[in-house]
Amino acid sequence: MQTHEVPVLIIGGGLTGLAASVFLSWHGMPSLLVDQHRGTSMHPKARAINPRATELLRSVGLEAEVSAHRSPIADNTDLVHVRTLAGEERVRLPRPQPAEIGRLSPCGWSLIDQNRLEPLLRERAEKSGGRIRYHVRAKRVTIDADGATVVLLDRETGAEETVRTRYVIAADGNRSRIGQSLGISHTGPGTLSHLVSFFFRADLSGALRGRRIIAAYVNNDRVKGTFMPLDNVHRWVFNVSYYPEKGEVPDDFTTDRCVELVRLGVGNPDLPVEIESTDRLPWEIAARSAQPMRHGPVFIAGDAAHVMPPTGAFGASTGIQDAHNLAWKIAYVLRGLAGPELLESYDAERRPIAELMVRQSMIRFQVREGRAFEEVAGEMLDELVMSFGYRYSAGAFAGAISDGSPEDPAEPTARPGSRAPHVELVRDGRRLSVLDLFGRHFVLLAGAAADWARAAGAHAADRKVPLATYLVGPGRELQDPQDRWPAAYRAGPQSAVLVRPDGFIAWRADSAQRPEAVAEALAAVLHRSASQPSLAAARD
Repeated sequence: MQTHEVPVLIIGGGLTGLAASVFLSWHGMPSLLVDQHRGTSMHPKARAINPRATELLRSVGLEAEVSAHRSPIADNTDLVHVRTLAGEERVRLPRPQPAEIGRLSPCGWSLIDQNRLEPLLRERAEKSGGRIRYHVRAKRVTIDADGATVVLLDRETGAEETVRTRYVIAADGNRSRIGQSLGISHTGPGTLSHLVSFFFRADLSGALRGRRIIAAYVNNDRVKGTFMPLDNVHRWVFNVSYYPEKGEVPDDFTTDRCVELVRLGVGNPDLPVEIESTDRLPWEIAARSAQPMRHGPVFIAGDAAHVMPPTGAFGASTGIQDAHNLAWKIAYVLRGLAGPELLESYDAERRPIAELMVRQSMIRFQVREGRAFEEVAGEMLDELVMSFGYRYSAGAFAGAISDGSPEDPAEPTARPGSRAPHVELVRDGRRLSVLDLFGRHFVLLAGAAADWARAAGAHAADRKVPLATYLVGPGRELQDPQDRWPAAYRAGPQSAVLVRPDGFIAWRADSAQRPEAVAEALAAVLHRSASQPSLAAARD
């Protein structure tokens, strides 16, 4: 049996696993990704990435490629709940307009089908040094004090090999074999509904009546399901509920039955319908989250950590955000820039967010199931809060931290634990978002009169932690032509904020500080001594 070593092993090649490979490579960290399937997804599956996840893809230079490969439905706007597509709408959930999003971020929603996005992530990961192997299954994970030993099975040849790794990212889907083998428990209601998906061709223009739908949730006495356009012309997918407790099985969905269900959902008994194939894809809607999201050197991410109804398009985005949160921390620890205790913050930060996303998806699922929107509107956070307003109440931060309750991103607090707000600035005569400064290293942003911050930043950089310092204001490196920085960051001329590589505020000061202050804040965040040059140098 062959044995080899890799710093990070990623198990699962969906959006979360591929994103983890991309983000680790961005930080210069080699990884091996294995996936039991033969290649990237052939099914559209997740069809939208929210603006926050788009920001993360932008940070590694993928935004333009994602836009170039966007879905044919990328310009569609409507999410509707109907009894039939041809009938009256029950409710249309409120959605922010592009101008509202534009005030909060340089990025909007990316409507890109999963079978388009996965190949982009795979190509970027492999070009950046990430190794990816398909049709390989992780059979066994054995944990010890120094990492994990994983037995891999080549499903083509039957050959086994052993990989020795420091850390494992388990992104192997909603029935995670790795999570189950480690005894990871879950909270939440579990399975909510069973569905079958099938593709069909039909002219639905009469029933659409000019609407450009992303999804239409159908609920009547004869059928419950979701219509989604594939090409915005004639090709559609219909996700239809079925009931195993009544003895129903996917094989019941014959061609004739599928034609009947489409007609019942559209509300036209004579509609010409062509079913594209006899393949029926069974799946389930579920709601649960892992407790905890870490087990020693194994980190649970994506659907393996949190499964939520596809009502709101939060699932894929949350997984990408898991991967981004984890990648910089693993890279910093393995490069000797942080103590291993930094990795404890992954569960502390991401698990409450997973639970929040599951709860909010459940609220939207209740509307799909027939509950009146007015009954749940008071509990429902809007899309902008879900994308930009979630905050961490514990984790890798220094000083006073937020209480973890979501904030209105239009009124940001800029406190530790919250996302650093978007502000359009000018550097060297060119416009940029302040978010474009974040990604690989820590950033210290300070007011125009905060010369103390430059000295403190230089002192911290001497400790060999990657740190860039910028002053914002007239005559400084970053110009603020719209004068938005003070309000967005609640910053005075002497204020400063320390921003993590993932764009979350780690520490702030509202007045001049000692030269050692930033180094001490970094030491607290990274779990290292403020005086030592680097952990790697100390070990050498």
